[in-house]
Formats: sequence, C-alpha cells, structure tokens
Amino acid sequence: MREVLLTTLLALSLLPAALAGPDGRATATVVSIGDGDTIRVIEGGKRITVRLACIDAPELAQAPYGEQARSYLQSRLKIGSKVNLLSQTVDRYGRTVAEVIGEVNLNLAMVEDGMAFAYLKYLGQCDEKAYLDAEFRASRRRYGVWQVPGGITRPWDFRRSRRSSRSAADSRSVPAGRRYRCSEIGSYARAQELLRP
Repeated sequence: MREVLLTTLLALSLLPAALAGPDGRATATVVSIGDGDTIRVIEGGKRITVRLACIDAPELAQAPYGEQARSYLQSRLKIGSKVNLLSQTVDRYGRTVAEVIGEVNLNLAMVEDGMAFAYLKYLGQCDEKAYLDAEFRASRRRYGVWQVPGGITRPWDFRRSRRSSRSAADSRSVPAGRRYRCSEIGSYARAQELLRP
C-alpha cells in the first residue's frame, strides 16, 4: 500500500513537467479571443482566461482601435492552435497573466505592430527594453494606435476617465450621495429638483 502511495505521489509531482513545453512553459490550446489583450485557453484540461502580460490594448469602446486589436489577435491566434504560456501571476480578476508564445511572442508582436501599448506599470517581469523598443518602432512607423500624432488615448487613461464620469453621473443622480424614499420626495416637481445637477 505504501509503495502505491509513493508511486502515485511521484507521478503527480512529475505531471506539471509533462504538461510544460520548452523552457518550462505550459502548453495550451486557444479556445477564444476576448479582446486585444485577453484570450481563453485550455491548459491541462482546465479552461482559463489569460491576460496578455506587459501590454495594454485599446478597449473595444475605443473605436476603431479596440476592434482592430482584437481582429489582429484573432488573425495571429487561430482557434485550436497551440501556444506556450509564460505565466507571471494571477490578477485580481482571477486571470492568468502571461506572455503568449506561438510562432512568435504575441504580446511583443501586438506592440511592434501598433495594436497595443507597452504597459509601463507592469513591465517588470518582461524584457522591458524589447517592449519599449517595439513601441518606439511602431510609433515611428505610425502603425495602429500611432496613426494619430502621439498615439490614441492610452487604455489605462480611457478606463480611468470612464470610471470618473460614471461616478460623477452617479453622484448627480443621487444628490450628495443620499438616497430618498418616495414619501420624502412628495411630488414630481421635487423629484425633478433633486435630480438636477
């Protein structure tokens, strides 16, 4: 019985190495593309969401650049294709943050071709120089997000401004953050008065 237990433990300890690709990278199968920096894969029989590390692609609401970034990623990563994941961490949304390696490093290719920005805040575990050089080349060639001088609004700034405008709208709809009961308002005119900015 003890030998069976030891054999089982040994086999389980070797399982991650068996699933890993070259250089200890986990091999996964692409099942869908979410947007310009998010994909879903099957890794070790488990479906996971992967956030491409070290880059930030335009949001889908940043037309037409968000859709262009997603289309670019779809053209480079076919459904069912095999990729290697160089995992870095798991983010606050439960996504695996990784560099995605197919025929090339897809994260770096996104930046090189102007479909994403190097995400300065999170470059620590990637080759910072390679990403910054790729971004510089894309900007000089006016590729993708660099078609307008200085590039489009950065995705992180775009998200921040949307959060700010949303919270400002919320504060206007409920004056001073207070909630009112119908019995407190009394009339339609009073309700209109409370809703005015």
